[in-house]
Amino acid sequence: MKAAILESDKLSIQDVPTPTPRSEEALVRVTSAGVCHSDLHIVRGDWSSARPPGPMRLGHEGIGVVESLGAGAERYAQVGDRVILGLGGTGGGYWCGACEYCLSGRPRLCSESKGIVGTYAECIRVWARSLVKLPEEVGDQQVPLACAGLTAYAALKKLLKFDILPGKPIAIIGAAGGLGHYAVQLALAFGYEVIGIDVGAEKLALVQSLGAVAVEAEGALDLIKETYGGAYASIVFAPKIAGFELGLKLLRRGGLFVSVGMPAAAEGKLAISPLELLRKDPLIMSSAVGTVEEMRELVALASAGRVCTHVSRTGRLTELPTIFEELENSTYAGRAILDRLDS
Repeated sequence: MKAAILESDKLSIQDVPTPTPRSEEALVRVTSAGVCHSDLHIVRGDWSSARPPGPMRLGHEGIGVVESLGAGAERYAQVGDRVILGLGGTGGGYWCGACEYCLSGRPRLCSESKGIVGTYAECIRVWARSLVKLPEEVGDQQVPLACAGLTAYAALKKLLKFDILPGKPIAIIGAAGGLGHYAVQLALAFGYEVIGIDVGAEKLALVQSLGAVAVEAEGALDLIKETYGGAYASIVFAPKIAGFELGLKLLRRGGLFVSVGMPAAAEGKLAISPLELLRKDPLIMSSAVGTVEEMRELVALASAGRVCTHVSRTGRLTELPTIFEELENSTYAGRAILDRLDS
């Protein structure tokens, strides 16, 4: 089978053996794969800790069909099931199920957790317990739900958890991006007043078409302060430190700041003075992906038409290097997907 392999800073499409599923694993033939910004960071060497010393496969958003099962996997999936890989890139490959983190619904923090990696390929071997069966209404173009959509959904649920109630104005920074455009739709579905912040006419047009107030990043701080008295919450999906700084500044006192985007290490650190913390008393937290059960909830929302993927670019597996370049240059709003993995 063909697969994308990163080795010595070089990305190539190679012929590799088709894996055989082991105990509780499924072999899934991939019909579509989402191109995520985190994979670009890995290819560019922005996150050195995420790069193993030897060759590595890439991709963690996938939809496909179960082709075969290892022993015991039939409890979680059946041959012929059309599935989405449930937990995105951080933790979906395995979790123990018995530690304090797993039992409290935070399997990503399990010391035994392993990520799902390798969807830029014709087939992937994956732990069957992480698979979520898809209804016909959720098409292959919805593949970025696997990580981008799930990550946005998990971040939005934190607003309710920390008493930011529907009807309040919230800011979504990077609102036209691969994750942000999901967050805008979900926040509107939850009943929030959404201010979507991004850069450029095309991206702002997408934000507005989704039903949010679209605001250019430059000037957003003054507008939000004057119009709303500050945001009750800001969720930052932009992979730039400037976006994080903006998110903190535009909060009203006692607001909620949710960090989701992952800037390159070269972007530096986010700085805030203790005096500013005391003055504004914000609640600051991060959010990363979600659980299999949250994936099922998100699939139900997608099936009902409450959230949809905006796909701006499709391509073959062999076009992956070009698509990465386009993603790096912010060529398009929304998402790119690979829908032909056999070439």
